[in-house]
Amino acid sequence: MSTARSLSAPAPSPSPAAPRPRRQTTLPAEGGHARPPRFTLDTLRRDALAGVVTGLMAVPLTVGICVMSDFPIQVGLLTVVAACAVSFAVYLVRPGNHVGVPGVAAGLAPVLAMGVHTFGMENMPWLIFLTAVLQMIVWRYRLERYILLAVPKFLIEGLLAGVGLKIAMKFLPHTYAAAGGGEGLSGAGRLTVVAASVASLGAFLWLYRRFRDTSPGVPYIAVIAGGAWFAAHAEVPMLHLEPVPLRLAWPLPDLARITPAMHVQMVLYAAMLALIDVIEQVMSNAAIEKLDPLGRKADSNNSLLVMWLANGLSSLFGGMTNLDGLAKSQTNRMAGAVTKMSVLFVAAVLAVVLAFPWLLTRLPEFSLAVLMIFTGWKMIAGLFHVAEHGRYELGLALFCGALVFRMGIFEGLLLCLALHSFIAYVVFRHEHMPRLEILARVLRLFSDGPHPHATATMEVTRDEVSGGLRYGSVARSVTASKDLDAFIDDWAHGINRRNLLSVVSTYDPAGLLWGTFAKELRAGHPQIKRYFEHLFELDRLAVTFESGETRQYGDVYIRSGAYRFTFERRGAPVAVPARYSFVCKRERTGWFILEHHSSEFPA
Repeated sequence: MSTARSLSAPAPSPSPAAPRPRRQTTLPAEGGHARPPRFTLDTLRRDALAGVVTGLMAVPLTVGICVMSDFPIQVGLLTVVAACAVSFAVYLVRPGNHVGVPGVAAGLAPVLAMGVHTFGMENMPWLIFLTAVLQMIVWRYRLERYILLAVPKFLIEGLLAGVGLKIAMKFLPHTYAAAGGGEGLSGAGRLTVVAASVASLGAFLWLYRRFRDTSPGVPYIAVIAGGAWFAAHAEVPMLHLEPVPLRLAWPLPDLARITPAMHVQMVLYAAMLALIDVIEQVMSNAAIEKLDPLGRKADSNNSLLVMWLANGLSSLFGGMTNLDGLAKSQTNRMAGAVTKMSVLFVAAVLAVVLAFPWLLTRLPEFSLAVLMIFTGWKMIAGLFHVAEHGRYELGLALFCGALVFRMGIFEGLLLCLALHSFIAYVVFRHEHMPRLEILARVLRLFSDGPHPHATATMEVTRDEVSGGLRYGSVARSVTASKDLDAFIDDWAHGINRRNLLSVVSTYDPAGLLWGTFAKELRAGHPQIKRYFEHLFELDRLAVTFESGETRQYGDVYIRSGAYRFTFERRGAPVAVPARYSFVCKRERTGWFILEHHSSEFPA
């Protein structure tokens, strides 16, 4: 079990210093899965605001991915609008996740671009239709669990890193291209674009660090708005938009051009699109579940239903593939979304841009390039997570990324899968394992019996939703190597930095919290999280420990003492001295807080 639990601070009670707690807007969970919440005026207000903010962020990202994919920008915008409509409709009957936002996938941009060059734009609707059919088969028979077993996650991270490098290199020239082109290295126009690009990147990184845990859409919107303002006062290359007619048609292939051999190639391309889409969606669903403001469960199979339905609809107008993007979903959540109704407002924003495409011609290319280079870097940065698994996994992931960058996604992934299989075979043979036993081990990976990794002291089970493996008491949190003082310091650091997820992650999922400013006991992550959300609304909030003593009873530790909360009310500083008790437990996997009690000192 993971030891980094959600840590939340006490919830402020209704008072001038502490905002009134919001009402819970969901129905109780049934059978371990939450039902879709009621749509009330409160959820409508919050979803509308979140959807508009996320939609403003989604516009430049969609445009950039379209440019990378060699697809018409209007087609990409319509793809997202259609995917949002399908996502909301399915959510009403079979919710996959509750705050995820669909969009075109950056990881598939090079594959789509290669498909356009290989088969022609007129045959792309048929390719997307084939992809939707394969995804329907995966959904119908729940094959995602076997795909995740056959393709290691670290190879997918390497693949995405290679794609991220492709994206960054594709847009890098736009950060120094002068208007009209042809200027030398020291030309005034080129230097202007370079200076604007550097300033935009610096502002974006600063805003991203400042708002990534509260309003991650702010840096995207700020860079686009700032770039548009700068373009109104200086001559820089602007986004060029070709008018494209949008029409519905059956996604039939051009049989006069496609040979039987090329059709086989199209099926392989569709399989690659379906494979990456499915894996990314399942991985995104796991992350979106952790983002959910009410702690609701996500159902990856229902999300795959949305995916193939939206892709089938997309093929009718020559659109692109889609999935729930993590960056947009995080923005949606942080902006206050509660239900999937927010995606309707995301669709509305993109529909406005689609109806008035001239708005995109006000977008400077360097601003778009800054955002897409950052997107590419985030895909490359996934390799840092691979390093936690070991040197072999990191090395093979790096090799996969290099092959994908140099050769292509399909070839790079297949070669690395073959290499990974060969290495595993050599290791088994070195241990004098019979070939039949090696084959039996491989087959057991896809069976429903006991997993070969299971031992007498370690239980290994398969997750019914994702098909992934769950190991009992194996994965260690970063807190496992810390003492209690360092763990409590992490809690305080999270408070002072307003890092909600960091604070909540220190509590046990069933932990109890009676906060300094609270008038009720909070139990479990969702309630603890809401308490800290209200607490973080106080201006310049900080906590400082003044004293403390620790008592140990077996593997349970009790830390009691005094600390001081400070904040500002109407510009005036306020200090609240309080006493606290942390009941903490240390397992092999790390520390977590079982109970936390805090109250003001008597006047």
